[in-house]
Amino acid sequence: MSSPQKAKGSSYEREVAKFLSDLYGEPFVRVPNSGAFIGGSNQHRKQKLSENQIKGFKGDIIPPDSWTKFNAEAKSYADFPFHLVLTSECKQLNTWINQLMAVAEDGDLNILFMKFNRKGRYIAVQYKSTYHLQTYIKYSSKLLGTWIVAEMDDFFKFNKDLLRQYSHYPTDTKSIQINALDIFPLTIN
Repeated sequence: MSSPQKAKGSSYEREVAKFLSDLYGEPFVRVPNSGAFIGGSNQHRKQKLSENQIKGFKGDIIPPDSWTKFNAEAKSYADFPFHLVLTSECKQLNTWINQLMAVAEDGDLNILFMKFNRKGRYIAVQYKSTYHLQTYIKYSSKLLGTWIVAEMDDFFKFNKDLLRQYSHYPTDTKSIQINALDIFPLTIN
């Protein structure tokens, strides 16, 4: 039997998969064992797996086949030190981003889904891409680069199509940024 925290995390992973499935009309599925099979100290296993097998164990959510560059982690916790995000010294966020990036490949769209009791649902995405946002926190780390932390529903309200576009492109992020500027001018208020 799993611990209450593990059950809570698994439940949120299923919630994120359902949210994305409903939003895009394509199947997203929770990864069995939450991606631990190729994450962290198990990186060596990637050498023996096919591209589709790696994709199936990367992160917490298995995207549809056409989402070749999608990498996601989902975290559900009782509390979160938002004040440390403002100081760029949030150890918890650093740990989660490190976990996400441990299985990331060049050109991936890396997204961290976060849910906190009585505080809401949030996402963190790399700042390398252009997103349309009304409110956000810019989180910078010397080791992890710059990330945007935003409320989840607000993020998807303005970036649904752009997120799909970034997840479908092979690896050329420069062309993605140029195309994104044409479609969604940078409007971070």
